[in-house]
Amino acid sequence: MEHHEIYPTLSEVFLEQTGGGLKDSPYIYFKNARGKPYTSITYGDFGEKVRTLVSAFVANGIKRGDKIAIISESRPEWVITDFASVILGAITVPMFPTLTAKQVEFIIGHSGAKIAIVSSDLQLGKAVKAAKECGALELIVVINNTFIAQESPVPIITFDEFLSHKSTVNIEAEAAKAKGDDVVTIIYTSGTTGIPKGVMLTHTNLVSNVEGALAALPPIGVTDIFLSFLPLCHSFERIASYFLFYAGAAVAFAESIDTVADNMLEIKPTIMTGVPRFYERIHGRIMRMREKMPKGKQRLFDWALRVGAECAKRLEGEIPTTKALLMRPIADLLVLKKIRARTGGRMRFFVSGGAALSAEIGRAFASFGLVIIEGYGMTESSPVISVTRTTLIKWGSVGPAIPNVEVMIASDGEILTRGPHVMQGYFHAPEDSHEAIDSQGWLHTGDIGLIDEHGYIKITDRKKHLFVSAGGKNIAPGPIESLLSQSKFIEQIMLIGDKREFNTAIVVPEFDAIREALAELNTLTNEQLAAHGSVKDYLTKEIEVLQKELATYERVRRFSLLPEAFTVENGMMTPTLKIKRKEVESRYAELIDSLYRDFRTN
Repeated sequence: MEHHEIYPTLSEVFLEQTGGGLKDSPYIYFKNARGKPYTSITYGDFGEKVRTLVSAFVANGIKRGDKIAIISESRPEWVITDFASVILGAITVPMFPTLTAKQVEFIIGHSGAKIAIVSSDLQLGKAVKAAKECGALELIVVINNTFIAQESPVPIITFDEFLSHKSTVNIEAEAAKAKGDDVVTIIYTSGTTGIPKGVMLTHTNLVSNVEGALAALPPIGVTDIFLSFLPLCHSFERIASYFLFYAGAAVAFAESIDTVADNMLEIKPTIMTGVPRFYERIHGRIMRMREKMPKGKQRLFDWALRVGAECAKRLEGEIPTTKALLMRPIADLLVLKKIRARTGGRMRFFVSGGAALSAEIGRAFASFGLVIIEGYGMTESSPVISVTRTTLIKWGSVGPAIPNVEVMIASDGEILTRGPHVMQGYFHAPEDSHEAIDSQGWLHTGDIGLIDEHGYIKITDRKKHLFVSAGGKNIAPGPIESLLSQSKFIEQIMLIGDKREFNTAIVVPEFDAIREALAELNTLTNEQLAAHGSVKDYLTKEIEVLQKELATYERVRRFSLLPEAFTVENGMMTPTLKIKRKEVESRYAELIDSLYRDFRTN
């Protein structure tokens, strides 16, 4: 099947949404400072700000095809820069604010960025270091109005000063020059397995993906408010911002990941995206709240959740019992409504992406009356490949492909996808491009999975993550880690076992839950708890219960406890909160070896 659809460009979408009936509708909610109330920007105001920036770009010699680096947290200026680049035909090169100076230098140098727009002194320092090594960079623009002066080989000015540079430019004429196969952005992969590669995405890639995703999701419109806390430089959050713009909805930026709970109460969002870890944390907080209740309230809470879970079976195509349906309004009034109020009370649905969501978490949210729609994709596919349909949810599945996307399973179990969403290729890397996209146009995702009779995709693991034990058994670590993560006493877990005699694991305990369960240890530090024999014994019993249904060769035989979680800051996780397996194995090599060495000597 070949695709012949003609999709509009993002430039056309911009002109339509900012110049039509949405002019007075709010588009962006943001905070000027911590603790201040939210301020809004309408679609019309947003359009004027974009036009002003296009004029400034032209005045500073930026032209079609030039690369514009963005190193900033999510904020209005990020989106304004993105659409101004779209109108002018420049190409954005977004970067995670958590990247190191060396990584920023590589991306700016490889992309040939002409200008870098940065948010703060921290990001400015990285850009200045890159400027010293990269000849193409000509100017650094700092969004914050004040910054600490640094010795730099290129000029540094504020965003406001940059906007004061004016030129005469016909926005409509510039927008009309855009073609579907023009590159809009180059997004560099996180590079956990080697040198980052620049994914080139076009107007057709992005708009077709927006249209496909909107067709698969519940209807979205002007009454919806989206609370955004994931970085816009990640393709998952960026496409979400595009389809909200396309649908005429509003987006509110959370102040930080730490303030999301408070921001939900302020904004009362109707839609949110998040990675599985976000939903696991919410669930963990709710269950810890239950543990602190008196026994009578705990029984009421548990009853309400059982009623909610029975009624939520409708999502899975089953018919709830009449008794549960009759009891649901009471359970809602006494318990479930109060849980939903913690999300603002207006949530229509959540979307999960970036990694596999456990079925337990999906069902738990459904019992609260909150729906999590799971999506699947990758940067190279713009990024959405499939989305769970609310008409039939299969927990543990990522739903069927969106309407304009094809999916098939290769003979080795790898998931392949084809359609207008598949990237143009990797920037300056034709060999890598040909390896990723075969002669038939199929993008090789690197994920292993299967498709059921309803077209629902189930991902079992990453192709490169599959273990082969010393005994020759193929082991997928992802499902085992998800299974063991169901324990409220385990915050993070990473399985070890490739080319080994048996599986071991590195475990980060959920220390607060451990302190509540082992009250006699509640004054100990995380370091002391991780080293305490009682904690190890407690978790051993937890793991044994959870893994009893696993095959013998899949079970964790030994594990070590860490006092420190894997984080982006300590280099153990990617910016999208995936564990960097090679980094962890390298840092804890001696600890891992001891699990096998000590076992052999016992």
